[in-house]
Amino acid sequence: MNNVVLAMTGASGAVYGVRLLEVLLAAGRNVHLVISPAATQVLAHELGLKVDLDHFVPEQLLPDPHAQVDPQLQLLRSRSGPQASSIFSDSDVQPGRLTYHRYQDYNAGIASGSFPTAGMVVCPCSMGTLACLANGMSQNLIHRAADVHLKERRKLIVVPRETPLGSIQLENMKRLVDAGAVVLPAMPAFYHQPLTIHDLIDFVVSRICDQLGVPVDLVKRWGQP
Repeated sequence: MNNVVLAMTGASGAVYGVRLLEVLLAAGRNVHLVISPAATQVLAHELGLKVDLDHFVPEQLLPDPHAQVDPQLQLLRSRSGPQASSIFSDSDVQPGRLTYHRYQDYNAGIASGSFPTAGMVVCPCSMGTLACLANGMSQNLIHRAADVHLKERRKLIVVPRETPLGSIQLENMKRLVDAGAVVLPAMPAFYHQPLTIHDLIDFVVSRICDQLGVPVDLVKRWGQP
């Protein structure tokens, strides 16, 4: 099952969502993308990307149409050894397909539990979106798709990027975890000795992919020489 739902909302950290999209496509996953209006403001402010939700084309997020095989991924492939991820060591992996769904389109397949997926990621996840998910408030396609994943007992991963956290946010996170979701804060580690911001981003993206069961070799893992 290669379908993965990716929702981008209005939290800071839009680069995590864009990089995750690149990596999932490179791994041959079919990505069903939903973007909130607030997310377009963050994409413009943080990455200089102008995304038109009514006339979306992939190049608005991935200016290079071959971003799924960008130089970073090609370099990782070239350095892949016998223990490396199949994504980067297997040159026969075909890029996945990107399908865009409008924010209020309840006719989209992902609004129903009958549509098969391997999981859903909300990255980045705003505190407003997190509150709606924790309290079963389905006000748009992002909320509905997440609700579907919870009721169908599928993997739902939310990636908040907020600090500090108050009791309301923490209680909402606990409610989501109790309902079966994975709360994966955008908290990069440093044991892999990152040299660039890109290294920090890839650490978080790698952990998301681990939760989805997508094998990647983006960063050095703990215990690796």
